[in-house]
Amino acid sequence: MRQRATLWTEFVALFVGAPLAIALLLPPRLMFGALFGFTLAGLALLWWTGNFDWRNLVRGWGRVHWGASVLFGLAVAAVGLAIMRWGNPGFLPHLSPERLRFLALLWCLYPLLSALPQELIFRALFFHRYGRLFPTPGRAALANAALFSLAHLMYWSWVVAALTFAGGWIFAQTYQRRGFPATWVLHAIAGNVLFTVGMGRYFWSGNVVAPF
Repeated sequence: MRQRATLWTEFVALFVGAPLAIALLLPPRLMFGALFGFTLAGLALLWWTGNFDWRNLVRGWGRVHWGASVLFGLAVAAVGLAIMRWGNPGFLPHLSPERLRFLALLWCLYPLLSALPQELIFRALFFHRYGRLFPTPGRAALANAALFSLAHLMYWSWVVAALTFAGGWIFAQTYQRRGFPATWVLHAIAGNVLFTVGMGRYFWSGNVVAPF
């Protein structure tokens, strides 16, 4: 009983306290540094927990449903473009040569520098160390989505909150059913597509304006 209470305390500190501290106390320029530190702490906890098969991070590519992943990317593009046009009627993504070069770099780096560390913490660590705290896989996935959305509070945007909740629920379900590589692929596609259709303004720390 005491061990479970300790695990709950640790869980709340990591997945609720840390995001709140980052959003409320850190200036936007330090957010990616905080993410890096958060990732290192999470990896240490994953190692400390034990019984985690690290090979699962690179195994399971055969379980990636590539056709569904492409359809998911198209759906994300449609939603992102609709949001942008809702706020800016007639909006179309700017695709100058300079922007295309930037997007090419982004598509290479985002999966490694952003999607990967987030998936290590919010899927691998969450379900391996803390999944036992929830009575059913469904409730664990729902909690995972809510906490993934909370982790993006630092952007102070209801649009980001809604998108990350929906994405978090999809990623959690995918992790439970198909494993880490499939989840990583979906997260990488979602992030890259949102930036491509112009939604980078919502997910760029330089644009963050705290409401206080």
